Amino acid sequence: MSLKLVIADDEPLARERLRMLLADEPGVEVVAEAGDGQQVLDACAAYRPHAVLLDIAMPGIDGLEAARRLAGDNPPTAVVFCTAYDAHALSAFDAAALDYLVKPVRPERLAAALERVRTFLAGRPATAGNGRRGHLCARLRGSLRLIPLEEVHYLQAEEKYVVVHHARGQDLIEESLKSLEDEFADRFVRIHRNCLVAREELVELRRSVDGHVQAVLRSGGAPLEVSRRCVPWLRQTLRHL
Repeated sequence: MSLKLVIADDEPLARERLRMLLADEPGVEVVAEAGDGQQVLDACAAYRPHAVLLDIAMPGIDGLEAARRLAGDNPPTAVVFCTAYDAHALSAFDAAALDYLVKPVRPERLAAALERVRTFLAGRPATAGNGRRGHLCARLRGSLRLIPLEEVHYLQAEEKYVVVHHARGQDLIEESLKSLEDEFADRFVRIHRNCLVAREELVELRRSVDGHVQAVLRSGGAPLEVSRRCVPWLRQTLRHL
C-alpha cells in the first residue's frame, strides 16, 4: 500500500526539501501541498491522505489547531510535525502528533517518522486514547524523539536526568522519576529509589550470590537491584500479575 501524504508549510523551499527527501522513500506518494492550516484541512478532505507533514507556524489556522481538527476525523489523519523550533513539543503531543521533527529534517528521522505512521495505520496504537500521554519525549541531536510507553522496559534516575531503557535502546529525558511514577502508577512499579520498571516486564525476583534481591526482566539484560524496602510490595505485585 502506498503511503499518501500531504506536505504543509508556508515556505515553498521547506516544502520542496521535504518533497526531495520523500523521493528517496519507497512506497510514498505526495498527493497535495498546503501553505496554511485551512489548505491543510481542505487537502485532507479532498484527498484523504494517510498522514500530514505539518509545520506549526503558519498563517491563519496554525499547525497545532489544524492537527486538533484532524484528530477528530474518522479515521483520524496521522500528523507528523516538522518545525524549526522545539518549544511546541508538549503542545504537539497534546494534539495527538505521532512524531515531531525539528528542521532541518534529517533523512533518518523522517524515515523513522514514516515507519511510525505505518505502525499507526496497521492498528497498533501510537497515542494514548484516554487523554494521557502515550509517549515520553527525548531530545536527540537537535530533534525530539517520541518513545511509546509500551516500548519502555524501565526508567532509571541518573543525576538530573532519567534514562529511558526501551525496545530500541536508551535515551535521556528531563523529567523526575517521582513525577513519572505519579503519572504512570498503573504502568510502572518502583523497585529502587532510582528505578521504575514496567509491570509487564517483571518476571521474577532472584537472590544474588551476595544476598541482594534482583528483578529479572522479560526483555532480558542484567537483573536490576531491588531495595529491601521494595521487596515485600514487589512480591505482592508479582502474585497479581
